[in-house]
Amino acid sequence: MSNKWSSLSFKLWLTIITAIILSVLFAYSLSQYYYKNLYVEKLKTDLINEASLLGADYFGGEISDDFKQQVEWFNSKSDSEVFVVNNPRELSACLPFEINYDTLISAEERQMLLDGKVVEKEGYEKRFEKNIVAAIIPLIDEDRLEGIIYTYIPVDSITDLLKEFAAKWMVAVLLFLIVSILLTTKWLKKLVSPIKEIETAAHRVSEGDYDIQIQVKSHDEIGNLAHAFNEMAKSIHLEEERKKEFLENVAHELRTPLSYVKGYTQAILDGVVKNEEEEQKYLQLISREAFRLQRLVGDLMDLSKLDSDQFTLNKTPIAYAQFIEDVLAKYEPILKEKQLGLQLELDPDPIILGDEGRIEQILHNVFDNAVKYTNPDGFIKITLRQHKGDCELIVTDTGNGIPAADLPYVMNRFYRVNKARSRFDGGSGLGLSIVKKLVELQNGKIEIESREHTGTKVSIVLPTIKEDWTS
Repeated sequence: MSNKWSSLSFKLWLTIITAIILSVLFAYSLSQYYYKNLYVEKLKTDLINEASLLGADYFGGEISDDFKQQVEWFNSKSDSEVFVVNNPRELSACLPFEINYDTLISAEERQMLLDGKVVEKEGYEKRFEKNIVAAIIPLIDEDRLEGIIYTYIPVDSITDLLKEFAAKWMVAVLLFLIVSILLTTKWLKKLVSPIKEIETAAHRVSEGDYDIQIQVKSHDEIGNLAHAFNEMAKSIHLEEERKKEFLENVAHELRTPLSYVKGYTQAILDGVVKNEEEEQKYLQLISREAFRLQRLVGDLMDLSKLDSDQFTLNKTPIAYAQFIEDVLAKYEPILKEKQLGLQLELDPDPIILGDEGRIEQILHNVFDNAVKYTNPDGFIKITLRQHKGDCELIVTDTGNGIPAADLPYVMNRFYRVNKARSRFDGGSGLGLSIVKKLVELQNGKIEIESREHTGTKVSIVLPTIKEDWTS
């Protein structure tokens, strides 16, 4: 049983929530940084504007009392602290006097002011014993620093604003986290639910329930996974049905000749046979059924080997046309017996690299079917054509043909178009299945075309080699 803490849903939930929290913290830190810096910059700009506005009313000379009163009035109305300074020591005009560190401006700042520049300050100011943001503008008369307008605001007020902002932010973040957790939990439940359904279905398939199908509710990767699982379950079910049908067919194919052998043998043993002629007839029937059993077992062994990875082919160069003629020589008696016409159009050039025994097995099966299912006075045409890189063997007959409904399945194991006739003729329904496997193992392909009551055409394409392959 899986641990809840190691489940996929918990891992996804933890990952998403962690990502949300980290994103929130990063956003908070970033907002704090920008809020503080942008606000401070705006304060500096406002302070400079205020001081410059006041400084515009200074027209040179000593700083008058009226100007000082004007600055004091402005200070009473403003949120910032504003004052004017004209004390030489306060203005660091102390040289050659002893340096006084309690002055409002340093020597460097005094020089900046003499150059007509604005001085901006941020940090702890000893004279005020507090952190401030300040702006200082010079009051200059004929290159002489007559005074300064000093305006500042305590940083504590900024800190209070930041605290207020942080409090509101935390409330918003808390609400956001609650909503995020609820939505994430709901989304993960929807995401993981079909995965759990697939897991349950997989357990049922492992227990042999192949009829189970998962309802595909989405068209994403999980939906594709569910669809693939359904296809897999169908394939396994179909394969199990084929295996079951295969075993049933094997049992049936074995049972039929065994029943004949047992019945005829028992008849001989029980003395039912009255004369030697009848006994010979029974013995021939027993021999025929024994041959069917031998052939069926051979076909089954071939299929078993072909399905295994250990099956190997002993490939050698084969002059294909001559090889076909040698195989066809064995069919002369049956062709004469059934009065079948045979036309050969064999290109002598193709040389294939194949296993002689297996190539002969392929040809025998195809030729057997053509001869077997072509009625007396029928016609068989065998053509061999050379193509670039391969050759094509075409066997055409004027036999009964194959119904269109049966044609897609004729190379399936134990499939028969006419079961009664196949048993009478001794076929097992495995021949074409073996042929297809053998052709594919030799890098070829086989196709069958047929029309009922017209005939059948079998095409086998195999790769060729150059004539100087062994040189």
